[in-house]
Amino acid sequence: ADMADFREVFAKAKHIAIITGAGVSAESGVPTFRGAGGFWRKWQAQELATPGAFARNPSRVWEFYHYRREVMLSKQPNPAHLAIAECEKRLRKQGRSVVVITQNIDELHRKAGTRHLLEIHGSLFQTRCTNCGNVTANYKSPICPALAGKGAPDPEVEDAAIPVEELPQCEEDGCQGLLRPHVVWFGETLDPNILAEVERELELCDLCLVVGTSSVVYPAAMFAPQVSARGVPVAEFNTEPTAATDTFRFHFAGPCGTTLPPALARHESEIIA
Repeated sequence: ADMADFREVFAKAKHIAIITGAGVSAESGVPTFRGAGGFWRKWQAQELATPGAFARNPSRVWEFYHYRREVMLSKQPNPAHLAIAECEKRLRKQGRSVVVITQNIDELHRKAGTRHLLEIHGSLFQTRCTNCGNVTANYKSPICPALAGKGAPDPEVEDAAIPVEELPQCEEDGCQGLLRPHVVWFGETLDPNILAEVERELELCDLCLVVGTSSVVYPAAMFAPQVSARGVPVAEFNTEPTAATDTFRFHFAGPCGTTLPPALARHESEIIA
């Protein structure tokens, strides 16, 4: 019954906001680094993904991110990513909009074909210079020669201790500053321009989907409750209920790759131009 109700709301929605988290990528075999077993060597992500960790040991942090980049290059979008991208493309032709607001840094939405994408935590495949601030897309594998074959996650592996000058370097004329991953680390604030865009989209939306997120990481955890408080229907797609579930109109339990495709499939009342 819930799905039939949701489908009616979906058929009429003009501006759909889809907020996605680690759960949507977990089904593509992406390690989440949250919860039990979320270790890389002896460390949890929150011990490596910080400005302090990078200042103290840029080689170790780069090994961690190099490992994650290499893993991601072998992963493909799953049915949930593809359903979202297909829905966006189809609805665009009908003059309706879909925006994806993601906490994920793996670019699987982009790989699936999503065009209207706000990556609030940045991307594994962008770097930022710690010297000149230049942000660049970077899909090199390995990202620099010194990291080739490094980054194995097993606890007994020794740190590579790569000298700073051999770590990824800025290629802007005469800069040669140390590059860092262009991701938002623990203790850093989100890009205010992206946040402003997110706010605009959330104010505009008449249907909101929360997909594969535990709704605990701020500020993203606030997005859907804000929309719900305005009286806009929110549908949660997650393997289990979250702290926010009771405030939403719909909850669909199970893997997103199973629950999302039928929810976003073409509705019989859609006008196909």
